[in-house]
Amino acid sequence: MLAVLRELVADPLDDLDVLDVGSSAGAIDHFLAAHVNRVVTIDIDKPAVAHARRTFSQDNLEFLVADALNVPFAAASFDVVICAHVYEHVSDARQMLKEVIRVLRSGGVCYFAAGNRLTWNEPHYNLPLLSVLPRSLAHWYIRLAGDAEHYHEKHLSYWGLKRLVAGFVTSDVTVRLIDEPERFDTTYMLPPGSWKARLARFVAHRAYWLLPGYIWLLKKP
Repeated sequence: MLAVLRELVADPLDDLDVLDVGSSAGAIDHFLAAHVNRVVTIDIDKPAVAHARRTFSQDNLEFLVADALNVPFAAASFDVVICAHVYEHVSDARQMLKEVIRVLRSGGVCYFAAGNRLTWNEPHYNLPLLSVLPRSLAHWYIRLAGDAEHYHEKHLSYWGLKRLVAGFVTSDVTVRLIDEPERFDTTYMLPPGSWKARLARFVAHRAYWLLPGYIWLLKKP
């Protein structure tokens, strides 16, 4: 995340005010706070926010219980918004992105990490093809597996994601993270020379729409 921001954001990182939407237990934000001016986080998960407050304490770091569909900040409050693997969990992803645009300052960016619906293994439940199935079959499948009563996540395909972020100017850094793992600190996922790195590079350049996820930097117009 920091490597992408350093590469593509013109302003020095230590000048940036950052909002993390869907921050959960706060570990990422604790790390980010050491590199930027200020980090504010929001999540509707009260126990997770309470854990973050108990565990991490920095003068420039604040954890709040709040809804991503109704962000409790004035327009143009932040230089960067982090929205990493959150869109599938909210009831209205379009409304969330409207809020992101609203709270970003002119020229601000959203670090947007998003999973692809067209993936073999659904990452939240580790069930093959769960996200690909029609909603009614997905509910039946997840109950049969004994994991939940309903499948709540709402994943989009590559094309659905492109429509979702149509209000932004998009810089796609996904392929760069795959092609340049040392530069973007992705070697822990894609060890250079490994079969995994070779496969990822092949899919990224031959069938991009089948990648399991994407990293896009969304700039406010």
